[in-house]
Amino acid sequence: MTSLTSAQTEFVESVVRLQARVATFDCDGTLWSGDAGEGFFSWELEQGLVSKEIQNWVRSRYADYRAGKVPEEVMCGEMVTMHRGLREEVVQQAADDYFPKGIAANLFPEMLELVPRLRGGGCDVWAVSSSNLWIIRAGMRYFDIPPERILAGEAAVENGIILDRLTRMPSGPGKSEAIREVIQGAPDCAFGNSIWDREMLAMSKQPFAINPSPNLKEIAITNGWRVYQPDTNHSPR
Repeated sequence: MTSLTSAQTEFVESVVRLQARVATFDCDGTLWSGDAGEGFFSWELEQGLVSKEIQNWVRSRYADYRAGKVPEEVMCGEMVTMHRGLREEVVQQAADDYFPKGIAANLFPEMLELVPRLRGGGCDVWAVSSSNLWIIRAGMRYFDIPPERILAGEAAVENGIILDRLTRMPSGPGKSEAIREVIQGAPDCAFGNSIWDREMLAMSKQPFAINPSPNLKEIAITNGWRVYQPDTNHSPR
């Protein structure tokens, strides 16, 4: 792992000093640059993980999503349930194969330092993402966040087979809803990068806009939230 710059170290120490008891982290764009969910989606279609019929359908749906015709939370959900009929272990293995070569080089070094520091200090750290559970599980191994501390896009699984039914989709307001349902309280600190993290950030005592999109940055500045920009050229590996 690359050593941290002075700015990165100061950011980590400033968060650790808050002595948060509960912290929630968005993943894509917050713990790493890029979108692991979309990257895995494109890769698995190229690999033929799902049938040709589902490939054709979901490519069309994704084009409609990019054109603004399909809502964010709907598309995120369909990127999970498109795996219906597959064995979950097969999809998890595919995600485990993709993450090291597709995303690992983009992990933010300060986040690789911060998350274990928080957990080591007794903070209950959660990953909250609208990407599918399998790719987030693969990513959280780098941060030592256990599977039971992940709230992500999740489908029902029966006898090892993925069903065409969502059990959770933490996107936008769905993130704060999942936090209230599972954690049963507001986090002391929350970290996110996009407008879809707004509700999660707003409910926390100390919101951090990390690598924020322009619309989230505007909201953060208006509300006095801390804004932090990682050095996206500073690769951890």
